[in-house]
Amino acid sequence: QVQLVESGGGLAQAGDSLRLSCAASGLTIRSYTMAWFRQAPGKEREFVAASRWSDGIAYYADSVKGRFTISRDNAKNTVYLQMSSLKPEDTALYYCATSRLLSLRSAGQCDYWGQGTQVTVSS
Repeated sequence: QVQLVESGGGLAQAGDSLRLSCAASGLTIRSYTMAWFRQAPGKEREFVAASRWSDGIAYYADSVKGRFTISRDNAKNTVYLQMSSLKPEDTALYYCATSRLLSLRSAGQCDYWGQGTQVTVSS
């Protein structure tokens, strides 16, 4: 049974940093592109960042480029999202997801999802 468990969310002030973790079980993340999405109330789930399974190359949504960094520890079967210079508009439920695709931008391209971890940024 595949499980993705996110952690590390919480309350932050604008300009703060947070690190999210996603621990996977039931699959080996080495074989998957690992992604982070987020969903704010009343909005659609949007792509944030991904790390390709083939070479670990990372890519980001324009809204977080330069502020967020995705990384993976294949030995720990865990992926991370380091978030810096947080803004109130980063407030959302953050989800970890997997895909067999190398490049993805849409939630529909993902296979497995975690339950999400809430990030709330105050101004």
